[in-house]
Amino acid sequence: MPVLTPQHVDFPRWYQDLLTKAKLAENGPARGTMVIRPNGYAIWERMQGEVDGRIKAAGAANAYFPLLIPMEFFAREAEHVEGFSPELAVVTHGGGKELTAPLAIRPTSEAVVGEYMSKWIDSYRDLPLRLNQWANVVRWELRPRIFLRTTEFLWQEGHTAHVDEAEARGYARGILRDVYEDFLRKVAAVPVIVGRKTAKERFAGAANTMTCEGVMRDGKALQMATSHELGQRFSRAFDITYTGADGSSQLCWTTSWGASTRMMGGLIMCHGDDFGLVVPPALAPVQAVVVVVKESDGAVTRAAGALADELTTRGVRVRLDDDVAAGFGWRATEWDLQGVPIRIELGPRDIERRAAVVYRRDTRDKTTVGLDDVPAEVQRLLGTVQGDMLRAATARRDARIDDCATLDEVREAAQSGVARVPWDEVGVAGEQELAAAGLTVRCLQHSDGSLPDGDDDAGALAYVAKAY
Repeated sequence: MPVLTPQHVDFPRWYQDLLTKAKLAENGPARGTMVIRPNGYAIWERMQGEVDGRIKAAGAANAYFPLLIPMEFFAREAEHVEGFSPELAVVTHGGGKELTAPLAIRPTSEAVVGEYMSKWIDSYRDLPLRLNQWANVVRWELRPRIFLRTTEFLWQEGHTAHVDEAEARGYARGILRDVYEDFLRKVAAVPVIVGRKTAKERFAGAANTMTCEGVMRDGKALQMATSHELGQRFSRAFDITYTGADGSSQLCWTTSWGASTRMMGGLIMCHGDDFGLVVPPALAPVQAVVVVVKESDGAVTRAAGALADELTTRGVRVRLDDDVAAGFGWRATEWDLQGVPIRIELGPRDIERRAAVVYRRDTRDKTTVGLDDVPAEVQRLLGTVQGDMLRAATARRDARIDDCATLDEVREAAQSGVARVPWDEVGVAGEQELAAAGLTVRCLQHSDGSLPDGDDDAGALAYVAKAY
């Protein structure tokens, strides 16, 4: 029997139940903060590793910038500070005294990175400058929800400077496609919609914001990663210039891009079911667990240990569960909650017949496999489950998307899913109407999946939904 509130009964309660019972995270002592428990952090570490490798392959190097940023840095770019003002946490006292100048706790680092880029860039030979940092940020959140919207969260933020607009634009789009979309599809098995944000939804101070939008099991959208073309606004504000080959002084073109622990929330809500987490094998900290169902003379435990060792030798991330003092049903429920992709069950009768029961978490199907064939079958299944999870999530997403022709149709369809409509039928005025009904234009995309180059590209389609 499921140990969680069923999704169809109360999706938010299901989500909270799962965070608690799978021991993923819980509320921190200060409102809006969270404590990520080892089960949750192990998944985040896998996410970090996969994304970090792709960022480095794109030519960016990791660095670190301060948590405390002088408020005057933000004042240099008016739209940026206006966009973040409601979310800023400001330090006014330190060491028992009032500070002469207040300090912002970083909500994002464009301002402080811009300050140092201006020092580090002299000539065109210093470009492109491509930086990334893994850090925490603070944005004052009125309605916190673990992983989805918290006052403090973990993320990576990349910042680059380029010689011209074309190079900056190409790099920002490359990050969107080759880092974020590639990770989300191939590793997290989340079939994101990739598009351009409208002017209303654009990052404060950006010339263009591009996004990866996931569709959760309840039909709501979740922004899972963004990449921004910043144009020359921050270069102008922070004097980020270079001397060209002809000796002239030029403003750099900059980008920024980021993904956060919100991806954890997306993973949970895209794949999870009434029995717990469902983690794709490529991302799972534990890909297979070998469970000793019952023991009599030690033979089962020995066979299970040998099987776990063989799987480890083959590169499978495996765990041995030989805690026979606990009931098998309780342990099976716990492994379901944690979403381990493959469970191998061994008992005395299995040893007698030289077989094991192999269980797939995604479909909850069981098959009996010869003991000698289990390692190869597990390896095969890991690839099968990975592909099947992406296909299943894609089918669920597509079933939630309705093509619409009018705003009335959009309003109805977006109550429980995603409405797709020509942007020309929405426009700025229609977007404001939809916002009044609690709906947002998540992104714009052409029918072939390509991104519009401008806010008013002919033929662009708008994706409209309720959002987290």
